[in-house]
Amino acid sequence: MSDISQAIQTIAVYAIPVLFAISLHEAAHGYVARYFGDTTAAQQGRLTPNPMKHIDPFGTVILPLLLYLTIHMPFGYAKPVPVDYSRLRNPKKQMGFVAAAGPAANFAMALGWAIMLVLLRGAGVTEPFLVGMAVAGINVNAVMCVFNLLPIPPLDGGRIVTALLPMELARPYASIERYTPYIFIGLIVLMYTGILSSLLGGMVNLFVSLIGFLVLPLNLLLN
Repeated sequence: MSDISQAIQTIAVYAIPVLFAISLHEAAHGYVARYFGDTTAAQQGRLTPNPMKHIDPFGTVILPLLLYLTIHMPFGYAKPVPVDYSRLRNPKKQMGFVAAAGPAANFAMALGWAIMLVLLRGAGVTEPFLVGMAVAGINVNAVMCVFNLLPIPPLDGGRIVTALLPMELARPYASIERYTPYIFIGLIVLMYTGILSSLLGGMVNLFVSLIGFLVLPLNLLLN
């Protein structure tokens, strides 16, 4: 198979998992923010699983493909769902729940794709595209969940840490977020050079193992 054919096949298999992993991650932030009192995302029409509302051309399409083709770790991002933390009923505490909603959505989607994979195998379906898409769904959501839980602002993990810290420490820690463009550039460089990707790879493998453990009863029942 030529490199071009391989690239097209990769795009086709990963397209749906990547779009929904990123879109539902962002929508989850908005749903939880609305639950705690902030309706900003709802007012802007961002509380939807429709990927077209969340796609960022570079972060959702180009970057995941580049990273997959170079370091085999398809990470990307969507247009952030707007959250006005000042409108939350308890901003400092509830911002942690809003931040955790994105990785939680990725965990749920990884579990859903794993169940789909078990059902496909149980039904004797060996169609490479369907099986590959299920595997891609697990891997993409594993990478997104693990990466976003890194305790670095502005990642979700950083905001969770901010919510847990006492106020005198939370303020200076949260102020790191003003350097967001440089932080993302640095993280991408660390991933590309292998320094961060090797660490993330180990954490992603643990995540996938956990998902495999959770679907083990269904797997034993059907296969």
